Amino acid sequence: MVPILRSLARVGRMLPKIYGKPNYPIRLLSSTKPLRSPTSSILEFDEDVELFRSVVSRFNADVVAPRVEKMDEEEHIDPIIISSLFEMGLMAVETPEEYGGAGASFTAAVAIVEELAKCDPSVSVLNDVHNTLVNTCVRKWGSDYIKETYLPPLATGKLGAFALSEPSAGSDAFALRTRARKLSDGDFVIEGGKMWITNGAEAEIFVVFANADPEKGYRGITAFVVEKPWGVNVVKKEKKLGIRASSTAVLSFDEVHVPKQNVLGVYGQGYKIAIECLNEGRIGIAAQMTGLAQGAFDRAVSYAFKDRQQFGKYIGEFQGMQFQIAQIASEIEAARLLLYNAARIKEAGGQFVKEAAMAKLIASQVAERTASKAVEWMGGVGFTRDEKVEKFYRDAKIGAIYEGTSNIQLQTIAKLIQKSYV
Repeated sequence: MVPILRSLARVGRMLPKIYGKPNYPIRLLSSTKPLRSPTSSILEFDEDVELFRSVVSRFNADVVAPRVEKMDEEEHIDPIIISSLFEMGLMAVETPEEYGGAGASFTAAVAIVEELAKCDPSVSVLNDVHNTLVNTCVRKWGSDYIKETYLPPLATGKLGAFALSEPSAGSDAFALRTRARKLSDGDFVIEGGKMWITNGAEAEIFVVFANADPEKGYRGITAFVVEKPWGVNVVKKEKKLGIRASSTAVLSFDEVHVPKQNVLGVYGQGYKIAIECLNEGRIGIAAQMTGLAQGAFDRAVSYAFKDRQQFGKYIGEFQGMQFQIAQIASEIEAARLLLYNAARIKEAGGQFVKEAAMAKLIASQVAERTASKAVEWMGGVGFTRDEKVEKFYRDAKIGAIYEGTSNIQLQTIAKLIQKSYV
C-alpha cells in the first residue's frame, strides 16, 4: 500500500477518537487515479486530495466552528485544535512517511489550507506556516541529522515557526540585524530579535535566519533550526485587527547557543532558503484567502436565499443582489484557478514565482471584496459579531500584507514580465 493510502487510513481511524463517529464513510482508496476526464473541470483533484477535503470539512464543522468565536475573543487557539491537527496527520502533509508524515502532495497541503480557511483563517494560517514554510525548510534543506531529529516531532506534536521578519526587515527581508556569532568549536550563538512571527507563542521549533557574516551583507545570512528551550523568549503577542487567534509574536534571542549541526542548508546561503520558501508560502496564503472568500460567500449567500426576506421575497431574488453575487462568485473561481495553477506548476518542478505572486495578489484582493460584500449583503446582522462574516472581513486584510505585500507582488510580477520581453 502506498504511503498516502496508509496516511489516509490513519486519518480515518483518528476521526472517531477526536470527535465521535463520522456521519459519512471514511474509506480506503482503491487507487490514486486522477478524477479528470477530457470533459471535467481542472479543479477536480485526485481522490486523496478530495478525501483530505472531506476530512477537513467534517473537522471544521465538529471541532473548529464551535470554538471560533471564543478563540477570536480570547485571541488564542484552543489546544485541542492543534493537537487534533497533529493526530489527524494534517501537520506533516508532504513529509515522507518514514518521518511520520502523510507523504502527500503539495496540492493536498494547499487544499487543506483552503478548506480550513472556510471556517477560520486563524487555524488555516497556523497549519499553512507549519507545513509550507517550516516543514518545507527542514525537508528540503536539512541534513540527514536535521531531518531525523526534527521531522518526526514536527509531524506528531511540536509546532513550528518561521523566524525571518524584524522591525527593519519586513519587505526588505535581508536587512537583518539578528546576528549569529561563530564560536571556535564551530557552534553558533544567536543574538537579536524577531517580529511578526506566526505561531511564535506556541511554537517549539523555529527556523531562524541570522547574519553570521555581516560584512558580506545578505550573503552572510544563515538559517538555523532552533529549539525553544535553548533561549527563545516570547516578548509579547501582538493584538491584531484580524486572525486574532493566530499568535503573532515578538521574539528575543539572548545568547542562544546553537550546535553547528543545526545549520540549515549551506552556511551563508540562508537568503536562498528564505526566498524559495516565501515563494512557495505565497501559494499557501493564496489558498487561505481563497478559502476565506468562499467561507464568507457561502454564509452570506445562504442568508440571502434562505433567511432574509423583504417586500415579499428573499433578498437574493432581487436582480441587483444577483448581479453582485454572480460577480463575486466569478472572482472567487478566478482566484481558485490561479491558486491551483501555481500549485500545479510548483508540484511539477517548474518556475512558479510569477504565478505564485499573481495567485496571492488576486486572492487577497478577492478575499477583501468578498468579505466586504458579505457584510453588506447581510446588512445589520452582518455587522454584528453574532455572524461570522464580520470576522472574515477583519481577517481578510492581512492577505495584502504578510508573506509579501501586494505592492511587492506587483513588483515581482512586473520584473518577471519585463525579463520575458528584454
